[in-house]
Amino acid sequence: MPTTPETVPAQMSDAAYSLPTGLLIATWAAQIAAAAIMGQTLFFKFTGAPEPVYIFTTLGVEPWGRYGTAVFELIAVALLLIPKTAPLGAALGVGLMVGAVGSHLTKLGIVVKDDGGLLFGLGVAALAACVAVLVIRREQALSQAAAAVHLIRGR
Repeated sequence: MPTTPETVPAQMSDAAYSLPTGLLIATWAAQIAAAAIMGQTLFFKFTGAPEPVYIFTTLGVEPWGRYGTAVFELIAVALLLIPKTAPLGAALGVGLMVGAVGSHLTKLGIVVKDDGGLLFGLGVAALAACVAVLVIRREQALSQAAAAVHLIRGR
């Protein structure tokens, strides 16, 4: 069935997603925190610093797992910093950070190369920040998910 203006769900305007000032500040703080945490590791992943090489070797996916993770983290960072795409960036960040935290809990250990658990703690913090963005922007996230499902179904 072709998509016509009558069959496409109405896209909510940016004004429809307006948040009270406190929640707006909270979501931006969480978005920036998650983007900063994921963003600061990109240089080390892309340049092959010893810690990420060790981590991804231990996981058995060096170098492609390191490069792939870095690319997806870069995408998540960019999406988090654009208000219209922040929920998508947060959802991607949740997936990435669940993988990171899960890797620490199952294969790597909380402390990696004498870091005192820093990388694990940053992963947990980024995960919490991404979840906070999804909770605060849940109406926007659900609307975008519904629109995506609508497009996939072709109706």
